[in-house]
Amino acid sequence: MEDSAPPESETRRFSGAQAGTSSAVVTHATANTKSAVATTTISTTVKRFVRQQVPDDILNNDQLNEAIGVLPANYNFEIHKTVWRLRQAGARTVALQFPEGLQMYACAIADILETFAGVEHSLVMGDVTYGACCIDDFSAAALGADFLVHYGHSCLVPVDVTCLPCLYVFVDIAVDVDHLVETVKLNFLNNKGKEEEEEERREERREERRETRLVLAGTIQFASAVQLARQRLAPYFPSLAVPKCKPLSPGEVLGCTAPVVDPNSADVIVFVSDGRFHLEAIMIANPTIPAYRYDPYGRVFTRERYDHAASEGVSPPRLAMLPDVDAFVQIACPRLSIDWGEGFSRPTLTPYEAVVALGVVPGWWEAAAAAPLREQQQGEGRGGRANDPADADTLAFAPYPMDYYAKDGGIWNSSYHKKK
Repeated sequence: MEDSAPPESETRRFSGAQAGTSSAVVTHATANTKSAVATTTISTTVKRFVRQQVPDDILNNDQLNEAIGVLPANYNFEIHKTVWRLRQAGARTVALQFPEGLQMYACAIADILETFAGVEHSLVMGDVTYGACCIDDFSAAALGADFLVHYGHSCLVPVDVTCLPCLYVFVDIAVDVDHLVETVKLNFLNNKGKEEEEEERREERREERRETRLVLAGTIQFASAVQLARQRLAPYFPSLAVPKCKPLSPGEVLGCTAPVVDPNSADVIVFVSDGRFHLEAIMIANPTIPAYRYDPYGRVFTRERYDHAASEGVSPPRLAMLPDVDAFVQIACPRLSIDWGEGFSRPTLTPYEAVVALGVVPGWWEAAAAAPLREQQQGEGRGGRANDPADADTLAFAPYPMDYYAKDGGIWNSSYHKKK
C-alpha cells in the first residue's frame, strides 16, 4: 500500500494511501516547493507533514466517476488521487506496473489516466511485479516515462530513492468484515458449557472459557479489513494483537518479511489472504503458534500447517556431502531457495544461509541447542506453543529468520546498516 532531476513541481512525495473509507489522503510534502514570501515578514514555521484532500473538481467529476465505474467497486485503485498527483507533477508519460492478478485492469486504468490526468502516453509494463521489492523504476525511465505508478504493494522502496517520481497504490480490497468477525468468534470465542452440568466439570468449563489470545495479520490488500476486524473483535478478545514489523504497516506480511510474535502472549495466528505464500512467511517466523487462514473471496476458514523440519535448506550433514561442489548464493528473494531450492542441481542459498555456512552466525537449529526443549515449548527465547500439536515433542530449533527487509534484521538483511 527511482537519477534525473525532476521539475520542482514533481518533488512532492506521498507517504500514505487513501483508505477505502472516509479518511483523507495523507501527503508528505517536501521543503522544495515554492512558498509565498511577504516582503515584510518571512514565516519560519515549517510544516513537515501536510494533510491534503483531493480537489473537489476531481472528486466530483461526473465523467471521471463514470469511467471509474468500469472497475470493480470493491477494489480501491485510488484513481482520483492518481489523477491529481499526475496533474501536479505535470507528467506526460506515465508507466503503470501491476502484479499479475491486477493486469486485467491495466488498459482500463491507462485509458482513464490519458483522458483525465493530462498524460500523453500510458505505458503498461509487461514484466510481472512479484512483490514490494520489484519496483522497476529503471525500466520505466528507460522507456521514457517521467512518472511511475506501482500497484498492489506497500512503499518498501522509498520514493526519495527512485530515479523518477513514483506513486504507490496499495489497491485496498473491501471484503465482508462482518463474516470474518463472526467466523473468528465462532471458532475461538469459548463461551460454551451449560450451567446445569455437574459440579465436577465446572472447573473444566472455566478453563475452556479462557480467552484465546489472537494475532491478526494479512496482506496489504486487506489491511483495512484487518484493522476494522481488530476494532470489532477487541471487546471479545481484549489481548488481540496486530503485530508490526518495520518498515511494514501494522499487520502487513511480505513473503520474505514477517513479524516475530512472543509465543507467551499468543495462542493463534489468524491470517487474511487468498493464498498461502505470505502466510507461510509468518508461519516460518513463528513455527510454534498455530495458524489459520481466512479466504475473503471463498469465505473459507482453514487450519494451515508448514513442514518446518523439511524446510531446513542448509545443515551440516548436507554441506558435508558437497565438499567439492560450488554453491550459489542468490540475493533476489529468500523464498526462491526456501520453496524451490531442491529444484536446483547445486545448493542455492539465501544470504542468511550463506553467512551460516561460512560460520559467521550459528544456524537456526543451533540457536535452540542451548535451551532445553521444555523451555522452547514454554516460550522462552523464540520457542513457544507448537504450530502443530503433534510436533510439540520434535520442535528443537529456533525459528528460521524471516526478516529480509525488517529494520531490526540481521547482517544478511537487504537493508542492514552496521551500527557505529
